[in-house]
Amino acid sequence: MSELDARVLAVLLRSGQPFEAMACDPALADTETFCARYGQSLSHSANTIIVRSKTGEARYAACVVLATMRLDVNHIVRKRLGARKVSFASAEETQALTGMSLGGVTAFALPETLPLWIDARIMALDYVILGGGNRSSKIKLAPAVFNSIPNAEIVDGLARPGPPPER
Repeated sequence: MSELDARVLAVLLRSGQPFEAMACDPALADTETFCARYGQSLSHSANTIIVRSKTGEARYAACVVLATMRLDVNHIVRKRLGARKVSFASAEETQALTGMSLGGVTAFALPETLPLWIDARIMALDYVILGGGNRSSKIKLAPAVFNSIPNAEIVDGLARPGPPPER
């Protein structure tokens, strides 16, 4: 099994924040499957979801929400993107924009022009588990690391209680 994506590792090392790299079987990288197989808590696991405007010029953002929550796409995300309609970016769009595959997308090493919105609930945790930039790794670290990412913004109400939608 491979390690963290090299770009992600570089960002984490520059942050100065401690982290733990966790290997995982790429076939088990989807959050719920990963947590069940490796005995990790869904309440401390987060997904980085790329969203896009559906109308007008394409605008994208990366949103980090807990695995137990549902991204508020139709209200908060839509308003923040300034779009009439918003949807999840396709796997192909996500790969082209981030260089990462679904199941491994992370908040680290994203394009600096891509807004990064983190649900405020994550900041209250002692640790969070995120993708490692590829499907064969995860990262466990304190949410304070988001304070070292220039384009990151903590957003109240970015997610609502409830399971994430099927993609």
